[in-house]
Amino acid sequence: MATAFADRLLAWHAHGGRHDLPWQHPRTPYRVWVSEIMLQQTQVGTVVPYFERFMARFPDIRALAAAPLDDVLHLWTGLGYYARARNLHRAAAQVCRDHEGRLPTDLAALAALPGIGRSTAGAILALGSGQRQPILDGNVKRVLCRHRAVAGWPGTTAVQARLWDIADSLTPPDHAADYTQAIMDLGALVCTRSRPRCGECPVHADCLALAADAVTHYPQPRPRRDLPQRRTALLLLRRPDGRVLLERRPPAGLWGGLWSLPEYTGAVTELADWCRVHYGLSPQAVHGGDPFIHTFSHFRLEITPLECRVQAAPTALDAPDRLWYNPANPARLGLAAPVRRLLAG
Repeated sequence: MATAFADRLLAWHAHGGRHDLPWQHPRTPYRVWVSEIMLQQTQVGTVVPYFERFMARFPDIRALAAAPLDDVLHLWTGLGYYARARNLHRAAAQVCRDHEGRLPTDLAALAALPGIGRSTAGAILALGSGQRQPILDGNVKRVLCRHRAVAGWPGTTAVQARLWDIADSLTPPDHAADYTQAIMDLGALVCTRSRPRCGECPVHADCLALAADAVTHYPQPRPRRDLPQRRTALLLLRRPDGRVLLERRPPAGLWGGLWSLPEYTGAVTELADWCRVHYGLSPQAVHGGDPFIHTFSHFRLEITPLECRVQAAPTALDAPDRLWYNPANPARLGLAAPVRRLLAG
């Protein structure tokens, strides 16, 4: 069955797959790596312009490793899941330091780099170097869960192990790059989450979920849980010249390493005292904006913007983790999406 599965998939991919993605021309390990990191939890249509801008600025791994983190985060702004960008930058430096500027061709060594892991490492080696390596990204999990009617949520250890066994058994010894792209494309284009086009699927004849008329029952969803909601205020401390105070967030945690507006969780009546203590600034007036919701993977954040006019600040605020940002002439900084929205407003 494994040979038949791969042969049918490869034959379909020759005319039905994607052959014009920017990371396919040329398809180098570095370009595949960057694209795979960007594509984690992000759609291809969203990734393409980010990838092209990223490659124009960082055409190779040494350019990425040598760049300031702010440059990397700036080009990632709006793509979300910023730990991906920080890990990409860390991994590039590690590759230049420990592997002479070339991504390892050993699966374990590659998977050990920050932000990569087993499936991404397999995709880099298969697509970028032609190695026979199974992968298990979201699209592939969906295809395999349906084709073999694998019950259970794929995030569990037992189901994941079962899917790895199936993926390995179906991956052919040859044509690794084409097969890997083909099974990802099948999940993205045909075996989609909703409204799968089973009549166009090259492996529908032996799909167990289709035979049971239960395609949309697989893969089983993650057990539902309500997202908790938090509240915060973001301060636009604005000088007479229009510049706004920004602070760099700590490397770990929410918006790690990005530049953000100061966060305030106290009462509005205590804001003036808080600003004097923390920044030596005395707000002349406070104007509250409409709250809005920003959703993360594990909680929802209600953000209330508070704009405060302040006099010219002392030079003590010009520190490595603080700066006065000019929205009319923006610097190349990594900004969280809600912060960018408020600065643009």
